[in-house]
Amino acid sequence: MFEKYDPKGFLTPIDGIKMKTLVYGQNSLLTRFHLKKGSLLPRHSHPQEQTGFMVSGKMKLFIKGKAFLAEPGDTWSINGDIEHWAEIIEDSVAIEVFSPLREDYLPK
Repeated sequence: MFEKYDPKGFLTPIDGIKMKTLVYGQNSLLTRFHLKKGSLLPRHSHPQEQTGFMVSGKMKLFIKGKAFLAEPGDTWSINGDIEHWAEIIEDSVAIEVFSPLREDYLPK
């Protein structure tokens, strides 16, 4: 699968959080997040492993209760079923890979 970037089609699952799955295969998918300053990604967990890259901005990422300051170029990997959340400090863009597929993130 190959996709050209299209700035349209982002979903807003949580106020201040926009997301779009860019591409997916049989076992993983790649999602782009636009995160608004002051927004909060609530505590949650899911069975998928999640690996991320901070493109721009700044956020405080909490993994198993430990805080990390994510800035451009920083990366993370969160095993499945691990509680995590984030506080968005600046308008930010993050790219994340989920494996196995998150059915709820597949384009409709």
